[in-house]
Order: sequence, then structure tokens, then C-alpha cells
Amino acid sequence: MDNVPRLIVGMSVAVARLYHRMETVQHGEIPDGPVLFVANHGFGGVFDLNVLAFASAYEKVGDGRRVTILTHQIAWTLGLGRIVEMFDATPANHRSAVAALRARRHVLVFPGGDIDGFKKWSDRNRVLFAGRTGFARVAVEADVPIVPVVTAGAGESLLVLGQGRRLARLVGLDRALRIKSVPTSLSLPWGLNIGLVGLLPYLPLPSKIVTTVLPPMRAHDDESTEDFARRVHEAMSQALREMTRNRTPIIG
Repeated sequence: MDNVPRLIVGMSVAVARLYHRMETVQHGEIPDGPVLFVANHGFGGVFDLNVLAFASAYEKVGDGRRVTILTHQIAWTLGLGRIVEMFDATPANHRSAVAALRARRHVLVFPGGDIDGFKKWSDRNRVLFAGRTGFARVAVEADVPIVPVVTAGAGESLLVLGQGRRLARLVGLDRALRIKSVPTSLSLPWGLNIGLVGLLPYLPLPSKIVTTVLPPMRAHDDESTEDFARRVHEAMSQALREMTRNRTPIIG
């Protein structure tokens, strides 16, 4: 990351940390070698507060090593590819993830994609990976641990009324753009809209955001990648349930 993008990220994290009263809880040390950070979405595709929450947490618990962010192809489709690449983003695929890890860089992935990113209000405290297990295969092939990072609160920064998965199928977005959700949401300044927020910035409500960094996890010798992925998903789901058990929306 060059100096200008680094400055932009630093300023954005500083503002978000104050506005959203961001907190970081660490339950395990970051290993010396490269790791695959596996995170949940808050709300959004290209723009998601959980990315800033991760950056804030990494400043507190990380080792300063470069983190490559696996990002949905929609960023390049919208013509934002060159911009997000300045912030160490790369298209989310198996080959680029393994290559970055073997270059001894950390990698950040949000396995749930737009299914997790565009979830409705009632699912805001759930980790939705939709059965995806590719992240576990990446960790096993690159022989690196997974460090789960769980964030709560960003889903309260607006009101998502519906996920719109059926609409995405009807208009063919799942085939054309690999987008499986077209959410209906109520937000500032866009008001009531379909599919706009999450692809464009919005003014979030000042919800309190808390991020928990869980202990590193590795696949057992006799464990399939599918079982490993489910174990990581359950650990993250359990953490999010505990983080939000007595949570008051927006206030935290």
C-alpha cells in the first residue's frame, strides 16, 4: 500500500473508530508466519464497515505485515478495480489467495460474499457462509492457520428490509455479475431503495462496532476441508451469538 492510500485508510479508521466507538477483543495471538484471516460481513459489497473494523483491530493486534484483501469481482465490473487495488485488494479466487500466502503476506477473506454482506436486519447477528468451504482449502493448500475475526454492529448502520435473492435470480444478476442478492434497504441519504446501498457509500447510523479476534485454527490430520470449514464457521457463529446476546441495536 502506497503512502496516499495508507493515509486515507488511517484517516478513515480513525473517524470510524470514534463514530462507531470501535472496540477490539483478542482471544489469541497472531502466529509469526502468514495467516488467512476469515471474517464476516456487516453490510455491503464494495463498501462495508467490517473492512474498517478489521483494519482497526489489525492496528491493535497485528504485526504490521501487508494484508491482501480478497474482494468480490463486482468492484472491477463497476470500474473500481484500480482504486481498490491501491488498498491491497485483489479479485477473490483460490489462486491469488494461495499466491499471496506463499509470498508470506497475510490474506483477508469474507467467505459469505454478497449473501453475508446483503443480509436482512433479522439476520444481522448471523454469519452466513452459504456452505462455502473454499477458504478452508486455501488454508490447507498454503499450510497456514486460519484466524477468525468476528465483528458485530455494522448491520445496524441501516435497515435492510429484504435480501432480494429471488429478484437477483429473476433479473439474471447471479449469472451476469455473480451477485445473488439485491437488498431493499432504508438508509441515509438514499432513503428507501433497491440494490443501491452497499454498492455505493451511505451515511451509516452510529452503531457501536465490536471486533473479536479468535485463536488460530488449523485442520486436523484426519479432517476434510469441508469439516474444517464448518468448524471455523461454527466458532465464528458462536462468538457472534455471545457478542450480541444482550446487545441493544445501534447503542451496542
